[in-house]
Amino acid sequence: MQTVDVQAWRNVSNAVFVPQNDADYDRLVAMLDDLIDRVGEDEAHPLASLMDVISALIENYENAHVAELI
Repeated sequence: MQTVDVQAWRNVSNAVFVPQNDADYDRLVAMLDDLIDRVGEDEAHPLASLMDVISALIENYENAHVAELI
């Protein structure tokens, strides 16, 4: 079993977090916009998986907190 490195988590916890409010959500959206500009369509880019994770965090927040337009 691989152990969790506390210092490694400290290094990424500012970018990978579950949004608790609209300000957190806005931070994630801004990060995703930056990642899209940097990564583009390059699935082999080193930041591509981070883009996927942040996208999932945004989607989960939207599903729970953003009303759908009918």
